[in-house]
Amino acid sequence: MTLPMTTPKTIRQPRLRISEMTELLFREDAYLKTAPAVVIEHTSRSGLVLDRSLFYPTGGGQPGDGGTLHWPGGQCEIASTVKGEEADVILVPAEGAPLPEVGTEVIQELDWDKRLSHMRIHTALHLLSVVIPFGVTGGSISAEKGRLDFNMPDPIEDKAALEQELNALIARNLPVTESWITEAELDANPALVKTLSVQPPRGAGRIRLIRIGGGDAQIDLQPCGGTHVASTAEIGQVQLGKLEKKGRDNRRVNLHLA
Repeated sequence: MTLPMTTPKTIRQPRLRISEMTELLFREDAYLKTAPAVVIEHTSRSGLVLDRSLFYPTGGGQPGDGGTLHWPGGQCEIASTVKGEEADVILVPAEGAPLPEVGTEVIQELDWDKRLSHMRIHTALHLLSVVIPFGVTGGSISAEKGRLDFNMPDPIEDKAALEQELNALIARNLPVTESWITEAELDANPALVKTLSVQPPRGAGRIRLIRIGGGDAQIDLQPCGGTHVASTAEIGQVQLGKLEKKGRDNRRVNLHLA
């Protein structure tokens, strides 16, 4: 895909890496598909750091985004994205891909189909934690499926009924929104954290919450740093896959997009 380009620019005074961090565009708008940026660093392992990132870095069970960087005379496929030091986002180029030089202005193009699948699965897993009200001990997300592990000693007796309940929540077209609280507020409300094995990242002074529904129709509120659809109806129909026993009190529930 060829995107309109501006005249190439070079930063004469690169920003100081010790005091600034990547601007997280995916946090401001999870539906943003393209955006300009400037390359500010090559890492020791051939990664790229931009001053602003559309690409979500691997974390919280959600894979890092992929896509393409375009600049006059070149382009670079991004295979994945990871977290770096001081909250920087590191883009991992495909093997052998050319790298734009530090100071180059680029256009970021997100692999939107992959991102949207991650968003749909991630939000569906939040709903799964509603219909299965047990502590979450693990989880993962891919473009086709996701899974949660629950601290649940007894097996699920009626898989079909559970799937029906989950799809009924999705069909309610509930809004999915975010808000922020302080770390002290989270400490005062520990029940917000459903994950037993992983705690929300701390150190920034505030915690991001994802809310499903609102007012009397609110059905879920929990800390999360991932990307989500704007309403549950965007998830579409889901199917529950294999139910697995993963320890004495641990059970895995797999979920697929229909």
